[in-house]
Amino acid sequence: MADPITGDLFASDDFDDAPAAAAETGARRRHTPLAVRMRPRALEEVLGQQHLLEQGSPLRVLAEGNRGPAGASSVILYGPPGTGKTTLAHVLARGASRKFVELSAIRAGVKDVRQVMDRALEDRDLRGTTTVLFLDEIHRFNKAQQDALLPGVENGWVILVAATTENPSFSIIAPLLSRSLMLTLRSLTQEDLSGLITRALQDPRGLDSAFELEDVARDHILRMAGGDARRVLTTLEAAAAVAMGRSPEDGEAAADQAQDSPVLITAHDAEQAMDFAVQRYDRDGDQHYDIVSAFIKSLRGSDPDAALHYLARMVVAGEDPRFIARRLVIAAGEEVGMADPSALLTAMAAADAVQLIGMPEARILLAQATVHIATAPKSNASYKALDAAIADVRAGRSGSVPPHLRDAHYSGAHRMGHGKGYIYAHDQPHHVATQQYVPDELIGVDYYRPTGNGAERAVAERLEKLRMIIRGADRT
Repeated sequence: MADPITGDLFASDDFDDAPAAAAETGARRRHTPLAVRMRPRALEEVLGQQHLLEQGSPLRVLAEGNRGPAGASSVILYGPPGTGKTTLAHVLARGASRKFVELSAIRAGVKDVRQVMDRALEDRDLRGTTTVLFLDEIHRFNKAQQDALLPGVENGWVILVAATTENPSFSIIAPLLSRSLMLTLRSLTQEDLSGLITRALQDPRGLDSAFELEDVARDHILRMAGGDARRVLTTLEAAAAVAMGRSPEDGEAAADQAQDSPVLITAHDAEQAMDFAVQRYDRDGDQHYDIVSAFIKSLRGSDPDAALHYLARMVVAGEDPRFIARRLVIAAGEEVGMADPSALLTAMAAADAVQLIGMPEARILLAQATVHIATAPKSNASYKALDAAIADVRAGRSGSVPPHLRDAHYSGAHRMGHGKGYIYAHDQPHHVATQQYVPDELIGVDYYRPTGNGAERAVAERLEKLRMIIRGADRT
């Protein structure tokens, strides 16, 4: 099993303030990704997440090594990719009077965790040193591995800093959650990311003012990166490389020019670096549930444009079209119902088409069903009626089936009165008979209450007449 990594992992000549002393250092700098070179070295350099970095906040206490009666707390950093979880860990690694240990949930096992805990206890008792344990992708740890963290976190042998892109409520065991602070990182704003680009263009650790960026190119990078700071820097670096090599035969001249005047990164260069927007979508995580939730609520809210937007995001991200079709079928019954019964037919036809022809053509039928359901009149009266009936059944309001409705086809049924007095509806005017259908306990109960929307308006009028005939003119 891989040994844990200890010490100041992120100290490097590449990131020191002093200028490089040798050509070797410069070469390492050129081959180190821009996103790594531009990692903040102090909290003051962190863009965004200011709600977590106020004076006295747990992260600032941890980063500055403040000692006091409250002490530092273990934290779980939760947020989408590129919002600064690992960056914050890098900043925490530079704190004084602490030992920093990093474990990767992909490689480490229970043995590694226990080894870290044993060393942390020894360092605390013998050397007075506090161990900060950074655990990346903690959601990949199983229950046994997470259980191994509990003694060290609970007794203060280590201060845990864990990072995850998965909702901790689902991916982290409750005992560990209760012993840690969950801090949610917010998506970086366009202003934050634009500031990051400006810093990367000017900072000696970055592109060192060797490039200028067209406003249109900046907008393209920001739009296509999907709010991911790491991807913004990666795309910027790739666009700079495209700009340098735009004319291969003039490559050396372009490099010489960069020494005297900045090379312009155009919109075309940025498009060459990234021509396809990044979609944040995890088919088993928050994005999956958040986007489909927004899709359903847009259908319910009669906004076809919003519904098509979320449908497009699922299609582009490669969501299973059968899953989308199932949600449309459910929405047709739950949100539209009897206000437009044909919506269910359209949804079922789309689901059949997904099975028959597959993607990408099936997206056309999914779009048609989406628009039909979003623009249809809405009624949830049918499923609300069933829920009310289920609630009564669970509460014991069932009662016996009236004798005249019971099965009378077997020998001896008539001796017990089964079917006696039953009126055959088709023999009556309008094919509706006046007789009791519900158990005695439910006489007069109206479960289905149709709305006045769409086709259900006519259903409501018809139902009023039906109930009057079935129950008698006095509606008892």
